[in-house]
Amino acid sequence: MLVQSTRFGKIDVPEGMMLTFSDGIPGFSEEKKFAYLTDDVNSPFAYLQSAHDPDLTFMVVDPFSFFRHYSIDMDDQVLRDMDFKPGTEPQILSIVKVPEQAEQMTTNLIAPIVVNWENCRAEQVILSGSPFSKEQRLFPFGVPKAGNGK
Repeated sequence: MLVQSTRFGKIDVPEGMMLTFSDGIPGFSEEKKFAYLTDDVNSPFAYLQSAHDPDLTFMVVDPFSFFRHYSIDMDDQVLRDMDFKPGTEPQILSIVKVPEQAEQMTTNLIAPIVVNWENCRAEQVILSGSPFSKEQRLFPFGVPKAGNGK
């Protein structure tokens, strides 16, 4: 599918990388189809680019890469609604807020995005009673410096 993006230009996205949000993303309920874009499979960061609005792109992150004690207690109904088969693990993503200073980046840990790659469906789920924050700092100790090989 050809997707136009202000950030990335025109991109030919394989159907298997197009995610459908049946209810959209909260605040963007009319946006139901997003391209999942990543340029490095080893990076915890990726992007969700709207298939219809070239200006709408979300940076997302694998929250477990930053928060080893992160856990979600998700209603089984969500998994049934998304047609997860027994034994299939969802991919969990969280939306990143990117301010001018990278060390101030935050992610929303109380509203993760749940992805079922078998049918390319995704939903943003609001967790109740979560001890985490909707603005959890990704780099509370500053942005890591590139290693010098030692």
